[in-house]
Amino acid sequence: MKNKILSSLITLRIHQASFCVCLLLFFCACENDVALINAVTSADEKEKPIESSKNAEFLYSDSAKVRSQLKTPLIDHYIGKKHYYEMPKGLVVVFYDRFQKEQNKLTANYGIGYDNGNNENKMSIMEVKGNVIVINEKGDKLNTEHLVWNSIKKKIYTNEFVKITTKDEVIWGNGLEANEDFSEYEIKHVKGQIAVKDEGNP
Repeated sequence: MKNKILSSLITLRIHQASFCVCLLLFFCACENDVALINAVTSADEKEKPIESSKNAEFLYSDSAKVRSQLKTPLIDHYIGKKHYYEMPKGLVVVFYDRFQKEQNKLTANYGIGYDNGNNENKMSIMEVKGNVIVINEKGDKLNTEHLVWNSIKKKIYTNEFVKITTKDEVIWGNGLEANEDFSEYEIKHVKGQIAVKDEGNP
């Protein structure tokens, strides 16, 4: 009798273990399916912007004055978990002071801007990549491959390699933070610095 009870208990434990394994496999399969669906959905959204515009122009104003102007040959608008705008053919951003005088210019081969979420169709954060160049009104020049512009905080920053060329020196390093007119900037980790020779003097 004891052997039969023991045998029944062992069989029950085996069935329970098998059920748990099957349940675990089921949920793993579901997670894989969800990941696959999300990937396919993302791919579909990526292929189908809700609208596209050629030779587009955006103006950013503050206190009724234009503070920056963005131009791009092509911009695609996507709606998913986040609203975003992609500029696959590059862009130019010009920043102005309060007297409408050009302060600096940013150019890049690619850009993606994220909607600020208040239905103004305004990009509050923009990420640019590929041959990124920023030149301020003093002629200081920034070269990098990746940069983020936060129009709300009025800051530009990167954690990538940067090179800054001024009339007096060339500085390079990793990481940078600056105000959006690039009049003030800080390289986080300076790797090197050389003085520029004045060709007018021997």
